[in-house]
Amino acid sequence: MPGSCCDRRQNDPSPPREGYRRLLWIALAINFLMFAVELLSGFRGGSVSLLGDSLDFLGDAANYGISLSVLGLSVAARAHASRLKAISMLSFGAWILGIVCWHAHTGRIPSVPTMGVVGACALFANGAVAALLFRYREGDSNMRSVWLCTRNDVLGNVAVLLAALGVFGTGSAWPDLIVAAIMSTLALTSAMHILRQSKAELRDGAERREVAGRQ
Repeated sequence: MPGSCCDRRQNDPSPPREGYRRLLWIALAINFLMFAVELLSGFRGGSVSLLGDSLDFLGDAANYGISLSVLGLSVAARAHASRLKAISMLSFGAWILGIVCWHAHTGRIPSVPTMGVVGACALFANGAVAALLFRYREGDSNMRSVWLCTRNDVLGNVAVLLAALGVFGTGSAWPDLIVAAIMSTLALTSAMHILRQSKAELRDGAERREVAGRQ
C-alpha cells in the first residue's frame, strides 16, 4: 500500500542523515560504474533492455546525488527534489519506449551471452544497494523515490535475465523488446506515484505554514 506507508513520516523534517548519507555515496558509485558497463554492453550486444537498464543506472546515480544535496533541508525542498527525480524517471520511460519501437523496426537480435553475464552482474550490484537502503524505504517522498528507483533496478535486472532466456529459446528479439517496454512502464508508474506524494507533502507544508501564520 504505497500511500499508507509514506504518509506516516510526511511531518518528519529531519530524516536520518549520516548513515543514510554514506549509503547514498556507496549507491551512487555502484550505479555510475554499472551505467558505464551496461551502456557499452548494450550497444555492443544490441540489447534494448540492457540499454534501458544502463540509463536507469545513470538516472539513479543522478538521483542519489540530488538526494545527497537535499539531506537536512526542509520537507518542501526535499519534495521539490523528488519532483525533479520523478520527471527524470518519466523521461527515461519515454526514451526506452522510443528505442523499443526503433529496434522492433530493425529486427536486430541481441547477444544472449552479453545479456546474461551483464544482467547477472547488475542484479548483484543492485541487490546489494537494495539491501543497504531497505530500512529507509518508508520515509518522505525523497527517500521513497530513492527506494523505488533501487527496487525498480532489481526488478529490471531480473527481467533482463528472463529476456536473455527468451531470446535464447525463441531466436527472436521480441523477449528483449517486451522486457524493455515493461521496464519503461514501471519507471512511468513509479514517477507518477512520487509526483503525487511530493504534491501532498507540499500541500501539507503550505497548510501548516498558513495555520502557523494565523497563530
